Amino acid sequence: MNSVRLRELVVHVQQETGQSERKTCGALERPRSTQRYIRRRRDDEEKLVAAIHEHVRKHPRHGYRLTWGYLRQEGWQVNAKRVYRLWRREGLKVPKKQRKRRRLGKSENGCSHYKPEHKDHVWAWDFVHDRTSSGSPLKWLSIVDEYTRESLALCVGRSMTAREVKDVLRELFLQRGFPKHIRSDNGPEFIAKLLRNWFSELDIDVLYIEPGSPWENGYAESFNSRFRDEILDREVFDSIRDARRLTAAWHQEYNERRPHSSLGYIPPSAYAAACATSATATPPLQRHKREETALTFN
Repeated sequence: MNSVRLRELVVHVQQETGQSERKTCGALERPRSTQRYIRRRRDDEEKLVAAIHEHVRKHPRHGYRLTWGYLRQEGWQVNAKRVYRLWRREGLKVPKKQRKRRRLGKSENGCSHYKPEHKDHVWAWDFVHDRTSSGSPLKWLSIVDEYTRESLALCVGRSMTAREVKDVLRELFLQRGFPKHIRSDNGPEFIAKLLRNWFSELDIDVLYIEPGSPWENGYAESFNSRFRDEILDREVFDSIRDARRLTAAWHQEYNERRPHSSLGYIPPSAYAAACATSATATPPLQRHKREETALTFN
């Protein structure tokens, strides 16, 4: 309890009991000299407080000790305790460090605003994380066709760089063709210059969602939720080889046999086979050959 509150407590007890200040201070073990002390504001206090605020505006990451050091350099004859007292009285504090936010995304790229219209129109991708029984990290790259709900890729490794992501996509493009859009969050692997330049060459538009808004990549989040519920939360992976084996089995089950509620309870692969491929879903023949060459040599 600070000195002001203690002084008020002594006065309150004295008024309630009718005892003298001497007896009240004795009962509360408070020195009378402290109780009678009247703080006198120094003539330079307002200027000192203004100088402290000015320094804090210029250097918001500086605490009271650094502020005190700068004030001494400016000619103030003041000790650190006084600066600390004024610092606390003014409610100043060093703000917590914040992670820089990437600003590539926007809400207009979310799945509720920009919806898939046909097969291979919009793909969504994301990462899923888990660990082996020994505590080693595992990282899955998940790619989903938003229209057919097919899981196009589900690759696991200890880690995954932008170049490894590019290798997975290259194989997928050669097998399936090119999507019009890829919906993505702002993870470092997804915003890498390597991938953005490559997508630009292939005329693939990346729909970066608003940072910190995973619900805007809802198709990827929905698939990841099923994957975690049905595999990651049920299985113990003793090794990465074990994780790849179980992942491959579930991946095939999901695409070929597992009924999907949003598709009328038929598997995604059966629904995809029944879809009439739109003319806009596959690039023209000349462009396809040109981009296939780019995939082969890039």
